[in-house]
Amino acid sequence: MAEPDSICLSVCVCVCVCADETPSGSSLTTKELQQNLRAVKQRDRPVRLLFEIPSTRIVEDALSKYVVYDVVVMRSGSFDSRRVSVGRRYSDFFRFHHKLLEEFNEELEEVVLPRKHLTRNFSPETISERRLALQDYLAKLYAVRCVRHSPHFPRFFTEPEQKQAHSLVRAGQFEAGLEQLQVVLELEEKLLPWQSPTLPVPTLAALTVCYRDLDKLEQAFAMGQKALPPVRRYGLNHYRAALLELLVDLGYQLGRPVAQLQEELTVLRDAERGEVSHRSLKELVVQEFI
Repeated sequence: MAEPDSICLSVCVCVCVCADETPSGSSLTTKELQQNLRAVKQRDRPVRLLFEIPSTRIVEDALSKYVVYDVVVMRSGSFDSRRVSVGRRYSDFFRFHHKLLEEFNEELEEVVLPRKHLTRNFSPETISERRLALQDYLAKLYAVRCVRHSPHFPRFFTEPEQKQAHSLVRAGQFEAGLEQLQVVLELEEKLLPWQSPTLPVPTLAALTVCYRDLDKLEQAFAMGQKALPPVRRYGLNHYRAALLELLVDLGYQLGRPVAQLQEELTVLRDAERGEVSHRSLKELVVQEFI
């Protein structure tokens, strides 16, 4: 919420700007002033994450029965209309909460995970009540600065899908792996303002490999180029050499200029002097999240 002085300043700015645009002798109405103030406040509003659990489903197999909560993650603002969702069980929330308590026990004194019921766990009333409580729980967690900046936060939303996607890539099921990785990347990009800029690098690397093995060379080249800046900037040299090598190969096949990439790769290899094993990007990807 803006401080009183800043609100007054915003109103004054709006009045002056609009007065220059209106005929001499005219003045802004109260309604116009309110509309201008709302517009200024909208522009200055910080981006936040929003969480919604719009639906649930009961899963039952030979050994167990449980409820899956579909968690939708969005950034505030009209610029983000993508509704990316992941399914989580109550046990996932429970493990997540206790990991956070190990690091942030004092900060989470007022953030309580909804308790598990001993009976009537599958009644519509109980499921609906817990769905809303878990939605509120995620909003309260996000409001705690140290939590939303913690690496535990993105792991809760992406790790199961990330592991499954990499398992599919290891099995050579690139189409299925690609679908999972695209969901993971969308979530990571939503989380980036509060996380390390290197967060999506493993996902981008895996997408590059999937597209290349599916002979979608343009998409592979685009994903590799997207991964390269954070890899360079933050010194992820085990990715850098393998990524450059693949980009050079793709560039030749696509008829792209690769002399600069080739030179960068040569300098990097010379600097390594055999200290780093020459693993391909695919070899690096299949060893992630085992």
